[in-house]
Amino acid sequence: MRIFAAVVPPPDAIGHLDAFLDPRRAAAPFRWTRPEQLHLTLAFMPEAEERRVDVYVDRLAESLDGLAPVELSLAGAVVFPNVAEGRVLATGVTGGDDVLATAAVRARNAAVACGIEVDGQRFRPHVTIARTGAHPTEMSSWVRLLETYEGPTWPLEAISVIASHLGEGPRRGPRYEPLAEILL
Repeated sequence: MRIFAAVVPPPDAIGHLDAFLDPRRAAAPFRWTRPEQLHLTLAFMPEAEERRVDVYVDRLAESLDGLAPVELSLAGAVVFPNVAEGRVLATGVTGGDDVLATAAVRARNAAVACGIEVDGQRFRPHVTIARTGAHPTEMSSWVRLLETYEGPTWPLEAISVIASHLGEGPRRGPRYEPLAEILL
C-alpha cells in the first residue's frame, strides 16, 4: 500500500485557500490539486505491507502523545525544486515549525520501527496546490502572488494516516482513503 501520515487542514482553511486560487487557476495550465486532497505530508511510505498498517497507526499514536499544542496557517509560497525550474507549486505552513518537524520525525520513526520503509525526502512544511507535469516552469510570478496569501489559523488537533490509490481518482489522479485519524 502507498500510505502517508499527514496534517489535513480544516474545511475553513481549505475553503479560504480555494477561494483565493479559484480566479487564478485559468492563468496556468497546471494540474491543480483538488481541495479535498490538500494536506501536509509528515511521512510518505510508498510500499507498506497492509498487515503492518494497524501496527503503524498504534505506534504513531503512542509517539505523538504529548506533542505540544500549536496554531497553524497556510501562507506564502514554496516551489520544488526551485523557482526557475518549478515542477511543484505549494503554499507554506506557518506556526509550529518545531512541532511539525517533531511530528514528522516521530511519524517516520514509527514507520521504521514497524518495518515500513519511508521516503527519505527532507521535511519542509508545505501543502502542494499544483504540479506542472513533465516540463519545468519558471514560477516567479506565482511566488509573488502566493507571497501575498495568508489563510486563517487553526489548532493542530489530529494527524491522519491516508492510503493513496494511484489512477483511481478523477482524471486518473490518486484517490485518497482515510485509514485513521489520531487525535492529539
